[in-house]
Parts: sequence; C-alpha cells; structure tokens
Amino acid sequence: MSEADKLFKYLVVVAGGVGKRMGTSTPKQFMPLAGRPLMMHTIERFVSASPATEVIVVLGKELFNEWDRLCREHNFTIPHRMAEGGAERFNSVRSGLNLISRSSLVAVHDAVRPFASSATIENCFREAAIYGNAVPVVTPSETVRQVMRTGNSRILRRNMIRLVQTPQVFNSEIVLKAYSRPYRSSYTDDASVVEAAGEKIHLVEGNPENIKITTPADMILAGEILKRVSS
Repeated sequence: MSEADKLFKYLVVVAGGVGKRMGTSTPKQFMPLAGRPLMMHTIERFVSASPATEVIVVLGKELFNEWDRLCREHNFTIPHRMAEGGAERFNSVRSGLNLISRSSLVAVHDAVRPFASSATIENCFREAAIYGNAVPVVTPSETVRQVMRTGNSRILRRNMIRLVQTPQVFNSEIVLKAYSRPYRSSYTDDASVVEAAGEKIHLVEGNPENIKITTPADMILAGEILKRVSS
C-alpha cells in the first residue's frame, strides 16, 4: 500500500465562474456535453479514478437550486457537500477548504476540466503524499514568445515552459495554512498560493486532453475528446 492509499482524500471542485467567454447565459459548468452538464463529467471521471474521495462542490449560492435540479434531472447520485463560492477563486477555494475536517490529501480541481486522466489523478495523489503537493503540467507544443513592456517580444525556450493544469493536490495541513493568509492579486492558482506560503512546488506530468473548457471552440474540441476517451 502506498502512502497516498493510507490517507483520506478530498476533492474540492471549483465552479464559481459564470462563463462570460462562452457567450451564453448558462454557467459554463452547467453547459451540456453529450447531454450532461460539464461538471458532472468532471466529478464522475475523478471519482471513477479515486472512488473513496469525498467531494466538495464550490458554487455560487444563487446556483445551488439549479444544481440540485440538474442532479435530479440527470440522476446524478455521487455524494457531495456544497460550499458557497466567493468573488475571487481564492475565496471559493477557501470556502471549500473550510469543510476539510481531517488530515488528508486535498485535490483542488476546475469544474470545467472533465478529462483529467486516471493516471494524472493517481500520480498527483501519490506524489503529493511524498512531497506535500503535486501540480500536473504539460509542455507546450507551440512556439512561445514573451511580450515585453516596451512592446517588443522575445522567444522563450519551449522545453523550459510548462502549462499548468488541475487537479492540484496538497497535504491538508499545507494548503489550509496557505489559505489562512490574506488574498493577493498575484495568486493565479492554488500552487501560487502555496508557493507564496514558502512551499516548493512539485510538478508531475499531466495529460494533454485535460483542457479547461472556457469558449465555444473548447466545447467542440471537448465533444471530440469525449468520443475518443469513451471508445
């Protein structure tokens, strides 16, 4: 039995966004993918890879009733607790973390990333049990340039760049301590919060299909990915 197998596990699903870039009044986490809300695919895929994980869904309070209706409509029966989302992602994650009641590994995951592979999820838990945290990343396939304040740009070494994904998994003591600190505008994800608290971030290999769905074009791509991963 690995160290990760010995520890209790939580999944905090962050679903506070309203999806303005999707160009629809439907929150992006509720957008239908193969007839079911995106967030249901995300939770089902994660729990399939890690069945003993306790699920916490962080959602705007005004969407609680709609989520409850969707769960009944789609016969979504995976047990989960609800936490109220905040104005910033930081506040939403902190709200979910407030429901953590025991020493554990905590995975924080975007509600609109329904294609995290079982290998990615398992690797993140396993490595976080050893190093205190694990953040999945992929190497970009495109050439990357940095735009300078002067308006000029410079090429960056692609093999030195990583694109960050979720789930980001942390030892509960580490992430709770990090989120007890005040909010900073420089926080872009959970790893940046934990890093600012003095922790070294441990990177693990993610999977290319693990895209964050934020635009109509992403929805089209998600449909194709779903066909491939389901076949």
